[in-house]
Amino acid sequence: MPTNKKLKIALPKGSLEEATYQLFKKAGFVVSVSSRSYFPSIDDSELEVILFRPQEMSRYIEDGIVDCGLTGHDWILENESDIVELCQLQYSKRTSNPVRWVLAVHNDSPFQSVKDLQGKKIVTELVNATKNYLKKNKVTAEVEFSWGATEVKPPRLADAIVEATETGSSLRANNLRIIDTLLTSVPKFIANKKSYQDEWKRRKMENIVLLLEGAIRAQQKVGLKMNVAKKDLSKVLEILPALKKPTISSLSAEGWYDVDTIIDEHVVRELIPALKKAGASGIIEYPLNKVIP
Repeated sequence: MPTNKKLKIALPKGSLEEATYQLFKKAGFVVSVSSRSYFPSIDDSELEVILFRPQEMSRYIEDGIVDCGLTGHDWILENESDIVELCQLQYSKRTSNPVRWVLAVHNDSPFQSVKDLQGKKIVTELVNATKNYLKKNKVTAEVEFSWGATEVKPPRLADAIVEATETGSSLRANNLRIIDTLLTSVPKFIANKKSYQDEWKRRKMENIVLLLEGAIRAQQKVGLKMNVAKKDLSKVLEILPALKKPTISSLSAEGWYDVDTIIDEHVVRELIPALKKAGASGIIEYPLNKVIP
């Protein structure tokens, strides 16, 4: 039941913004925002939403400007933020792959490993993490903050870059090759330590996390239902993934069953023809919003 209490939650502004709205919609929350606003509305009177750049969000959460929010593991490390991590949510702007921060050089460069960059210049947005990486590898190099267009800087403006990539396509397009991966990053739901000690706020956060995780699980799965005659039931069940337990219900027509299951979406294109051949009919594939174990 709604109360007069508020949980202040920050969502990422920028490349992850639209994907985050879609994730929240699947979780049951409708977020509405105008193009220039940093204060979206949400259909939950107990939530107050603000948009922050992912690069700075963990600092604001640590300082208590907001109670909680979603930002990348990379920026939590970069800011060395002292916060509570509630969960990780594997989604991104293009794919469900985690973002990789990679060390890359120009294709014509002689450099083959980080050791070759001793005394050289590296540009990146991820300055602190890059310095820590170099220290770990016992390499001394100049690390300069990049204000953008990082991929075009080697070889004239830098010897190497540290840049985020999902697919590597932008690096290849700029004649760059990867020589190492510094870290992988997925968005995380994080909280201010003091806010997390508040019982009402903690329960509200945990409920949001439950729904968001359910929405993430549903992204790669679909529901599949079909009609199966009794004589074909065993053949159909043999085809369905062994670890799944379909729901089997009797239909009004004697000797027929309704079989309903949840499966990984990537196997559907091979599975449906095999099910049809085994005797299944009236096969329906349907999308899922949430899967809660």
